[in-house]
Parts: sequence; C-alpha cells; structure tokens
Amino acid sequence: FIQMLRSAKKRDVLQLLRKAPEEMRPFLVEAAVATQSVASLAALSDFLDFSKEPNSLLEKFLYTAAFSPRPSGELLHLVLDKLDGKQLAPETWETGIVAMGSLVGKLCQQKLCGLQVVQRAVETILKGLRSAKEEPEVVIYLLALGNAMLPETIPTLLDHAEDGPTAVTAAATSALQRFPVSYISSKVKRVMRRIFHQKKKSYDKTCRLATAEILLHNHPSPMDVINILLATSEMETETATFLLLKVQNSLRDHHHLARNVMKDIMGDPRINNYNFFSKVGISSSFSGPLTVTQDLISNFGLDLLFLEGGFLRKSISEFSLLSHGQRLHAAQVTFEAQGMESMMGENLSEGEEEPELMAGMSATFFDVQLRPIIFFQGYTDLMAKVLLSSGEPTSVVKGNLLLMDHHQVIPLQSGLQVTVKLQGGLGLDVSADLDVSIWDQELKTSVNARGSLTMDFQAELDSPFLQAYLRSQTEVETSIHFDTMLRFSSSPVLMCLQLREEQVPYR
Repeated sequence: FIQMLRSAKKRDVLQLLRKAPEEMRPFLVEAAVATQSVASLAALSDFLDFSKEPNSLLEKFLYTAAFSPRPSGELLHLVLDKLDGKQLAPETWETGIVAMGSLVGKLCQQKLCGLQVVQRAVETILKGLRSAKEEPEVVIYLLALGNAMLPETIPTLLDHAEDGPTAVTAAATSALQRFPVSYISSKVKRVMRRIFHQKKKSYDKTCRLATAEILLHNHPSPMDVINILLATSEMETETATFLLLKVQNSLRDHHHLARNVMKDIMGDPRINNYNFFSKVGISSSFSGPLTVTQDLISNFGLDLLFLEGGFLRKSISEFSLLSHGQRLHAAQVTFEAQGMESMMGENLSEGEEEPELMAGMSATFFDVQLRPIIFFQGYTDLMAKVLLSSGEPTSVVKGNLLLMDHHQVIPLQSGLQVTVKLQGGLGLDVSADLDVSIWDQELKTSVNARGSLTMDFQAELDSPFLQAYLRSQTEVETSIHFDTMLRFSSSPVLMCLQLREEQVPYR
C-alpha cells in the first residue's frame, strides 16, 4: 500500500482519506505517514483538522509519526503546525509533545540536527518546559527530552532531577537512563550520587533506585559500587532487597559494563557476606534470555518493588534485543502505584513527603516513550473506578508501523547495477489492565502484547541483455501475556506471576 501511495498525487490521497469507511481511516493515515511523500503529507495536512477530528485518529497520526524509522523534516513540520497554538484535548497534546521529541531524536540521528524545523521543535519543548506551571505538564516535556536524547539538554534534566518534586525527579532520571554511556559524564554521576545519598533533601525510593541504576550501568567506579552496597544496610528491607538483586543480576549478565568491577568487589569478604546479602524482602529483580542466536540475544526482565506492608509499588516488565553491541528496548511496560502507604497504615520514612494516591502506567516501544496513562488519581477517583469498573483493558498502543525502509543502488565491478529494497512492517496491539479490589485485598495487573512482523526484500539486476530478480518475504506472529496477582490480606503476601508466550508461526 505504501509503494502504491508513493506514486499517488495529493488529490488522490485526499480523496482516498475522505471517502474511506471510518474503520479503514486509521490504517490509511498510518500508510500516508509512512509514505512521507510530498503529496501524502500535503493530503494529511488538509485532511486532519485537530479541532474537529476524533482524538483516536489524531493520536494514531502522532504515534505513527513518532515511530517513523527515518522521518523527514517535512513530517516534523506537519506535526509542529498541527500542534501550534491549537486548543487540544489533553491526551492529544501530550501525545503530540512526546511525538515531537521522538522526531527530533531520529532526525538528529540522521545528522539533520541543523535543520531549522528541528531547532524550532527543540525550542518549543524547552520553552514549554520553562513556562509549565502544572506538574503533569513538566513531566510530559521531560519525557519528550528523553525521546529526543540531545546531549545539550542534559543540564536541564539534571536540574529537574535534583530539585523537582517526586514525579518530576522520576521523569528526569528516567530520561537520563536512556542516554548512551558516552553521555553519562562525571557531572551527571555527581548529581546522581547526591540524589542517591540524599545530600540535599529526602527523595522517593523509586527515584533513588533509578539513580543507583544510572551509576551501576555506566562504567561505575569501584567506590560507587561499594557506597551503593553500604547504603543498603540503612535502607528499608524491600528497597535494599531490590537493589542487592540488581547487583547480583549484573554479575550474571556477561554483557554488563560493571560486571568486572563488581566481581572484584565481591572478592572482598567485608562486602560479600551474609550481613549484606541476607535481606529477606519479597521485592525481586530478574533478567534472563528468551532467545539466543549467533547474532541476537532477546532478553526478558522483570522488576517488582514492594512496600514494607506488601503492596506493589512499581513493576517493570521489559523485552530488549542485543545485537552486535547495540541494545534496543523493544518493549517496556511500567505499572506504578503510590500513596498506598497511608491506606495500608504504614509510616513514611523520616523527611519523606506523603505522595498523592495514584496508580498509572507508562510504556516504551522501540525506544519511543509513550504518554503515561493514569488509572486513578486521588481516593475519590479510586472509589469511582472500583465501583464503576468496566473490566475492559486499557489500550496502550495499537496500529501498524513501518520499521524499516531501505533503498540502495549497488554498482558491481562488471559495470552493472543492482537495486536493493528492504521494507519491514510491524502490526502491534498492546493493552494493559490494573484491577484493585479493596474488599478482597487483591491487586491484579496484566499486559497483553500481540505483534506481527513482516519483511519484504527485493534485489533486481536490470541491463539491456540480462535481467535477474530475487525476492524474499518473511512473516512472524507472536503474542505474550504477562499477569501478576497479589493477595495482601494475610502475611506473608501471596503472589502469582505468569508469563505466557504463544506458539510463534514463522513463514
């Protein structure tokens, strides 16, 4: 369909979008964005009216733009124009800002950072961040900077990480976690140490753990590792258990940058002893391979951080791909519940502010952070959701994405030319659900991910006296279901985890 649209005129694309049945429009919008021809982008500009269109179609357009493998400056220009000065629904505005960050990051990877439209988009994000008054607004701009991954924005992220309230600190450290090792400088590490060791003020446990991970995952010094391990002796049982398991995981991971440093430290009996590693919390951190081939390692990771009373504070399930030294976060889904301490009758740590009651979820796919989803915020909202729950899972992302689009002409020594085309498309449907039962004292979370990958490879040799043609098509379908169930009506807390991977047809 994309190949067909590439040769279409603007009026044809526009007519197709306007006359198509409603259920077909999202697919046509995805294809028009993936085509990125001048005609298709002009047709989209005329067709999409951000003041009238249903939010679902606008979000579809913005997410498809964010996932474009090689976006053009014209696509970013279209997104900026559609967002500029419009009164938008909050969800559409949030999706637009994180999509803008993703487009900036991908254009800079193509060495197109100097484009005027890229500079305008970066200024829009930074200006919005400076003028944002509400906490959720600040968080969205920080997530956009995380998608952009521009080295010049690191000082801004550090300021917000150290001085912001909990949600802002969490968003800024999460953005910093995504930067490559080469950008985690000594200045970044100094700020991370100050947050972890709480030099300025008390920080939420999840923020401290995030800074510890940044220090441990980016060529840590032996002193950093020792200080982090020593700090666990003063932490609550669950936080200490979680952090110690993180350290043990990195020892098992042969590709971990800190493995050798940690092995040396573990040779010291003053550190590697029963007193340190006998924490008996129920928090856990696990990572291990799902698939290992000569060229690719596919990893599954699961982090579960509990409160002292046994309530789940944060869970992260992650699927990542490692190939020839390059790591891709294929999918990461995070559930977070805060403010449950008061409901459970727990005491807060000294100096720690009482967070608002909230449960939400955030997801990252193919290194693009999506806008967070809030299940409930505040006690009144919780009760309303419990009483009026539809039982329907929340859709996180659904649609078709063009992952690869490569066209190359290769001159041969004989003087002939070979034309190579490679396209890869992904159909993705991810939904998630969080169900809290106050009466049964149960918490259930479930993530359902279905995907189908299709790849089309063509090589053609065309000359006046010889024609040769090679074509290969590959299709893979898979679905993964990850469920957690917690029953905290008794002690110890009962926990059931289930990861189901259905049969993978490969054609």
